[in-house]
Amino acid sequence: MAGIKRHSRILFAGTIAAAMLAAGSAALADAGHKHGGAIGEPGVKAKATRTVAITIRDNLYEPETVDVKKGETIRFVLKNAGELLHEFNIGTAAMHAEHQKEMEMMAQHGMITATGVNHEMMKMDHSKMGMPAMKHDDPNAVLIEPGKTAELVWKFTKDATLEFACNLPGHYEAGMVGHINFRK
Repeated sequence: MAGIKRHSRILFAGTIAAAMLAAGSAALADAGHKHGGAIGEPGVKAKATRTVAITIRDNLYEPETVDVKKGETIRFVLKNAGELLHEFNIGTAAMHAEHQKEMEMMAQHGMITATGVNHEMMKMDHSKMGMPAMKHDDPNAVLIEPGKTAELVWKFTKDATLEFACNLPGHYEAGMVGHINFRK
């Protein structure tokens, strides 16, 4: 009988923990997907004024700094030459801090791993499983798997203090961040 009570308490505690995690995850998912306006807007490839090639290595970007002009549309061509999954995300330091929480949740739920994206998990409707809706579909960010190339086109409409960063768990903290400098 004691074993059954103990097992019931463990199941109950696990259910409460899962509910709390789901509630917190929903708040994180909703909070982080308001990117854009304050930092610019998705650009149109045909209107790009130039192309900037960035090589992504494990925990660094080459180049580490990009100069832009207010109103400029840039086509970023991103080559992941590392062995790990990486992200190129344009935002403020505060935006990156919020997005890191989302990326942690995605890693915990198996949507991303150290080396790739679980495309099936990414397509799933997580709400049917009691989980928050989680997607990596912000226009200011792209995930790039090892050996792959991706593009991101962005129009810099406002002069702001911006970074490009990888927000996968531990990457930003390891120094995987570059700077966007506005020039006259």
